Amino acid sequence: MIKPDDLHPDCRHFLGHIPCKPHKKHKVKCDDCSFYDPVKEKILIIKLGAIGDVIRSTPILHKLKKEYPKSEIHWLTLSPQVIPQIVDRVYKFSLEHITTLQNLKLDLLINLDKDYEACALASSINAKVKKGFVLKDNRPWPADANAVNKFLTGMFDDLSKQNSKSYPQELFEICGYTFQNETYILDNHEGEYDWPSLDRSKPVIGLNTGCSGRWKSRLWPEQNWIELAHHLQSKFTVILLGGPEEHEKNLNIARKSGAHYPGYFPLAQFINLVNQCDLVVTAVTMAMHITIALNKKIVLFNNTFNKAEFDLYGLGHILEPDFDCDCYYAPECPNNCMQYISVDRVIESCISLLT
Repeated sequence: MIKPDDLHPDCRHFLGHIPCKPHKKHKVKCDDCSFYDPVKEKILIIKLGAIGDVIRSTPILHKLKKEYPKSEIHWLTLSPQVIPQIVDRVYKFSLEHITTLQNLKLDLLINLDKDYEACALASSINAKVKKGFVLKDNRPWPADANAVNKFLTGMFDDLSKQNSKSYPQELFEICGYTFQNETYILDNHEGEYDWPSLDRSKPVIGLNTGCSGRWKSRLWPEQNWIELAHHLQSKFTVILLGGPEEHEKNLNIARKSGAHYPGYFPLAQFINLVNQCDLVVTAVTMAMHITIALNKKIVLFNNTFNKAEFDLYGLGHILEPDFDCDCYYAPECPNNCMQYISVDRVIESCISLLT
């Protein structure tokens, strides 16, 4: 009979409340198990955020796995469906998971969000080292000097506009590391879906026609999408991408341009659809981060952000209006400046990237 002293609660596979996978599959027990894998450091990443923000935070996993090869990595998020499988424990932001995390003993906590709830939680969790953001005097605050630059650029527009660092650079800086072109990590769901109606005899261009309903300032005019889709079809297969908010728009663009619109899908299927593309044209949206993560060519529309924030990893071009607009981080643009990114410029970028 195995005894409690024979157990290995420090093992990566040990769960405590249910049998571990090696036991279920191989019938082994702790006192005689060749799968014993002791954990040295326990690390928690807090990145709640939107799906795209979570995806673009995944490069840090490369560094953590290299620095702490025997670590157990936990991640708290609002978007568990895009957390890579190399993360050991994924927690959805909920009361039961917060209660669990507040009773863990961690070696390293990295909070990448400046939201009150994330900073409050980071302050309340027991960790030997804390990086990123915590609460101070009931306000979000840098946990240490490494997070000061990111904190200040988020506070003042003039400093944000002067920033010359990409988000991955800032991310690594917060954690005390130097960014060395570590890439995004995202499951492409290869082989899970079939797209029989997609013509692959020509390069496939996806047109992601929308963005969050909050950010109307980022919308490119619908007529421009129609013209772009119509002109690209002589050289490329053109498909329209989007979610429920873009459904009627995409139906109209498809009807007037002849582009293929397969519909909108759950996230995993949407990721796989983007993976069928050779290039994606998009504003700053979740689809942008998915495109970069899947190593696809990209033409990115930008008007409300400092373009230095975006690292395209050499995959594409950033197109902006050719004048300074007042819509920096604004949900609506008084000048509708996106209309000044011409269809011809987009066509030229697509052709140059795919030929």
